[in-house]
Amino acid sequence: MKIICIGRNYAEHVKELNNNRPDSPVIFLKPDTSIILKNQPFFIPDFSSEINYEVEIILKICKLGKHIENKYAHKYFNHIGLGIDFTARDTQNELKSNGLPWEKAKAFDGSALVGSWVDKTKFQDLRNLNFSLFKNGKSVQIGNTSQMMWNFDELISEISKYFTLKIGDIIFTGTPSGVGKVNKGDNLEGFIEGKSSFVINVK
Repeated sequence: MKIICIGRNYAEHVKELNNNRPDSPVIFLKPDTSIILKNQPFFIPDFSSEINYEVEIILKICKLGKHIENKYAHKYFNHIGLGIDFTARDTQNELKSNGLPWEKAKAFDGSALVGSWVDKTKFQDLRNLNFSLFKNGKSVQIGNTSQMMWNFDELISEISKYFTLKIGDIIFTGTPSGVGKVNKGDNLEGFIEGKSSFVINVK
């Protein structure tokens, strides 16, 4: 099982981090050790003083595929969820300034929160999904899949040009604007269409 992540898929998030708008999806990977075990907190790693939350709609792959065409991509996932791509922003900025890969900042142990899965047929319109993140009871990120520069099908098609998708693979589809720092003692809760998908404490 692999975790495939998309960066810079929401224009407002691209702006808030002063990044260049990409011509194609930015793709990076996380190892399976990045997944936070069920009912466990997020532990701030000792190598970073600026861990950011990035809430994202996630997809679970249900079918083996390579070079998938857009028109067939919807057949390759059957569950949708919500997750957090925890990012060591200080580490990432240092790596980016030196033209180096992001793995230390994005793929460290415990950097991926995977919320509860929902059958995609429960949603009326996958291109108009509302989702949000609350920190200590206050809304900090609000997104809608209509704001994505590349939709689910386009992402699956693009990813499958480079990586064979396998059953159980997870795709993080990008974060909207509003990313921010987490501190010890914070409580994070994510919602899809008003229903809670996860609750996690920061330690």
